[in-house]
Amino acid sequence: MFKLTSVSLALVLLLGGCAVTRVDPPAPAKPPAQFKEDALWQPAVAAEPAPEAWWQLFKDPVLDELEQRLVIGNENLKVSASQVASALATVTASHAALLPTLSASLGGTRNRNAVSGNGGQAVANGSNPSNSVNLGLTAGWEIDLWDRLGQAADAARADYQASRGDLAAARLSAQALLAQTYFSLRSAELQAALLDRSVAAYQRSLDLTRARFDSGVAARTDVLQAETQVNTTRAQALEAKTQRATYEHALAVLLGESPSTFALAPAEALPGAPELPAFLPSTLLERRPDIGAARARVVAAYLQIGVADAAFFPAIDLAATGGWRHSSMSQLISAPNLVWSLGATLTQTILDGGQHQLASAQARASADAATATYRQTVLTALQEVEDNLVQADHLATEATLQDQARAAAAANLDLTMDQYRAGTVSYLNVVTAQTALLQAEQSLLTVQSNRLTALDTLLKNIAGRW
Repeated sequence: MFKLTSVSLALVLLLGGCAVTRVDPPAPAKPPAQFKEDALWQPAVAAEPAPEAWWQLFKDPVLDELEQRLVIGNENLKVSASQVASALATVTASHAALLPTLSASLGGTRNRNAVSGNGGQAVANGSNPSNSVNLGLTAGWEIDLWDRLGQAADAARADYQASRGDLAAARLSAQALLAQTYFSLRSAELQAALLDRSVAAYQRSLDLTRARFDSGVAARTDVLQAETQVNTTRAQALEAKTQRATYEHALAVLLGESPSTFALAPAEALPGAPELPAFLPSTLLERRPDIGAARARVVAAYLQIGVADAAFFPAIDLAATGGWRHSSMSQLISAPNLVWSLGATLTQTILDGGQHQLASAQARASADAATATYRQTVLTALQEVEDNLVQADHLATEATLQDQARAAAAANLDLTMDQYRAGTVSYLNVVTAQTALLQAEQSLLTVQSNRLTALDTLLKNIAGRW
C-alpha cells in the first residue's frame, strides 16, 4: 500500500510539473506617439508643469477650497472607497487559502444506552451513564499543485488594483465635475450681473424716451419698445439668477452638504484660463485611472482562465487530527488517551455534466470581453483628448473674435444713441444696437465659460498631469 501511494503521489507531482494552466493576457494597447490635434494648440508662452492639485492652474482660491472639501464630503467617493476596502479584504482571504487550516474543538457527552432483553424488549442497561470528553486539533492543507489558489490570489490582487483605479477615476471625475459646475455658476452669476446692468441702462433709455414723448419729439411706439426691452431683460436676469442658484445647490450635493446650509459669495470675474503645453504625448493616457482599471480587469480575467482550467486536474488534500479522549476531564490529557490520524486525499472528477468545460469557456469569454472593454476605453480616451484639444483651441480663437465683436457693438451703440438724441434715427435703431451689444457680451461670457469647461475636461482626460 505504501509503495502504491508513493508511486501515485510521484505520478501526480510529475503531471503537475507538466501542467500549465496560466494564460498570459495580451499586451497593452499602444497609443500613437502624439495626438492628431496637437498642431492646433500652440500657446505663446511655455506652460508650467501641472501640479498634483491640477485645479490650481485656474488660480481661484474659492475653487481650491471647494476641491479640498470634495474629497472629504462626497458620498459617491465614500462608496468607491468602501469597494476598495472590500477588494482588499478579498485579497487577504485569497492569500489565506494558500495556507494550512487549523481548528480546535472541545466537546463532552453523557449517555446511557439500552440493550435488548428476552422477547426483543428493550431493557435499561444496568451500568451507570457514561461520560466522554474530547479535546482535539484538526489541520488541513490543499496542495496547490496546479496553481489554482495562486492564480485566484493573483486575480484578487488584480481586482483590487482595478478597484483602486475606479476610486481614482471617480475622484478625478468628481473633481472635474465640481470645477465645471463652479465655472457654470460663475458664468450664470456674471450673466445675471450683466443683465442687471443692462436693465439699468435700458431704464435710463426708457426715461429719456418718455421725456421725449412728453415733449412731442418721440412717438408712442418708441416708449412701448423701450418698455418691452426693459421687461424682457429683467426676465432674462431672473432666469440667470435661477441657474446660478441651481448650480449652487449642485455644488452643495457634490460636497456632501445640504443646499440649505451652503452659500458662495459672488465674484467679479471668471477664473483664469491656464496655458497648456504645445505638445501632449499620448502616453499621458497611461496615467488615466480608468484605463489602468480596465487593464487590471484584463489581467484578472485571464487569471480566472487558469483557475477554471485547474479544475480539470485532481486535487490533493492533506489532513491531520490529534487530541485526547477520556471519560473524565481531570484525566483527559495523558499519553494513554492520545488519539491521532494522518491522511491524504486525491480527488479527480470523472463526470460532471460538462460543468468544468462550461466554466472554462465562460472564463475565456469573460477575458475576451474584458480585453475588448479595455481597448474601447483606450480608444474613447484618445477621442476625448482629441475633441478637447480642438475645443480648447477653437474656443480661444472664438473668445478673441467675440471680444472684438463686443467692442464694435459698444461703439455702435454709443454712435446710435448720439444720433437718437439728435433726432436723426428712430428708437428702433437704439433697441437694435442695445440688443446687439447685450448679445455680444453674453456670447463672450458663454465662450469664456465654455473654454474653461473644455480645459477642465482636457485636464481630467489626461489624468490632470503632463
